[in-house]
Amino acid sequence: MNSTVTETSADPGLSSPDLAPVGLNERTWGTGNYAALWISMSLCIPTYMLASSLIEGGMNWWQALGTIFLGNSIVLVPMLLNGRAGARYGIPFPVFARASFGVRGANVPALLRAIIACGWFGIQTWIGGYALYQMAVLWVPGLATLPAVFPASWGLATGPAILFFLFWLVNMYVVYKGVDSIRQLLVFKAFFLPLAALALLWWAIRAGHGLGPILAQPSKFTDSPQFWAFFFPSLTGMVGFWATLSLNIPDFTRYATSQRAQQLGQALGLPTSMTLFSFVGVVVTSATLVIYGHTIWDPVVLAGKFESKLLVSAAMLAVALSTLATNIAANIVSPANDFANFSPARISFKTGGYITGVIGLLIFPWKLIADPSGYIFTWLVGYSGLLGPIGGIMIVDYYLIRHQQLDLPDLYRYQGRYGYRGGINRAAMLALVLGIAPNVPGFLTAIGVLGKGTVWPALVGLYSYAWFVGFFVSGAVYWGLMRGRAEERVAAPATETDARAATFAQ
Repeated sequence: MNSTVTETSADPGLSSPDLAPVGLNERTWGTGNYAALWISMSLCIPTYMLASSLIEGGMNWWQALGTIFLGNSIVLVPMLLNGRAGARYGIPFPVFARASFGVRGANVPALLRAIIACGWFGIQTWIGGYALYQMAVLWVPGLATLPAVFPASWGLATGPAILFFLFWLVNMYVVYKGVDSIRQLLVFKAFFLPLAALALLWWAIRAGHGLGPILAQPSKFTDSPQFWAFFFPSLTGMVGFWATLSLNIPDFTRYATSQRAQQLGQALGLPTSMTLFSFVGVVVTSATLVIYGHTIWDPVVLAGKFESKLLVSAAMLAVALSTLATNIAANIVSPANDFANFSPARISFKTGGYITGVIGLLIFPWKLIADPSGYIFTWLVGYSGLLGPIGGIMIVDYYLIRHQQLDLPDLYRYQGRYGYRGGINRAAMLALVLGIAPNVPGFLTAIGVLGKGTVWPALVGLYSYAWFVGFFVSGAVYWGLMRGRAEERVAAPATETDARAATFAQ
């Protein structure tokens, strides 16, 4: 634990073993660890669906891959910028957010990020549960004809719902047993998913009579305006895909051996692994048009079309196991920490995990990924409008207001420089609201609450750039409100920890 801040020296309610700074002797993650982290997180079913949804939406193969590579290169920038604070001070995202939002106000961005992670937990759990359903229905066909028990508006059949809930219980059992129980599954995933991706790619090329006919599939857009109308919200969706991690990346970089290790590892791991695995999704989805006459964007549905019961069963079981590993690593750890930050004395990691699980159910994940338009325009673009403003505020605060200098002990004190008024920085809250506001009309139009003719078209159009609009509006407003507060720009006093961590500043 850090020599400057301990759980006992912090004010009550502001620290716990999960929130305290990581000591220099505990920072063991090198370049390879961060590259492997991104390879592991990128190799997941939602990444495949991200690429296939672009093909389903009308792009050809090179347009889809270019959009994915560009989006991931853009989101890498805030990823690296926010990651520096975690590597230098050894603090997680909820604590880093206290510098800009206040020691109490940081609960707002932490909870917003946590709720979105709950949505991802629900989506991954639905994918794993539906894979198990595809396997079970082969052996118990009656699952497909069970009487409906849910309202028609839910769009949830009884058979898939049963397997979804059973898989959800497995996830909750892993939370109960502790994250360490998932390590062997992560190793399994690291070997299985690359092999499965290559096998699926080989099948697509073979069944589609080579890459030529597959990659020859033209774009469905007949003119440039149609293409750009789909491209910009898709690009925002690509950025939104990792917008959560661009905020809470300090949860991981706090363990870095150096700044170079985390920066190089992320730069090597994120754009390349996302683009390469997306290539599989692009090729296979394009191949389904050649093979079946229509595109199939969901790989679980595609695998269910194979003739061999044993092959389908093995594939679906493997998908469920690898999804379980991804879900715990990517969608439980961070929101559990965020909920713990809200009340460290009352909410443990396990309790935070259970909260994540319940919200993941209530968010109706099967409806979010029912079709590509909902996946991109409602889910990815929608929540990017919440996270972009938070990222803009935190980056402006750390780099332009504080010049990368934080008073580490004061991050754990109610009366320190980050106490503001009542623990809340009202400038950050106002900037957050103003950054979110321009995207609200477009979001309400996208989900059908407002009719398209009831809102000024230019305002609705901003929604296609939701993350960018929120990031720059909130960042600019925050800088304008804070630049005159000289007391907030004073560099933190030198401490023993700052001296020992000098190498992390480079």
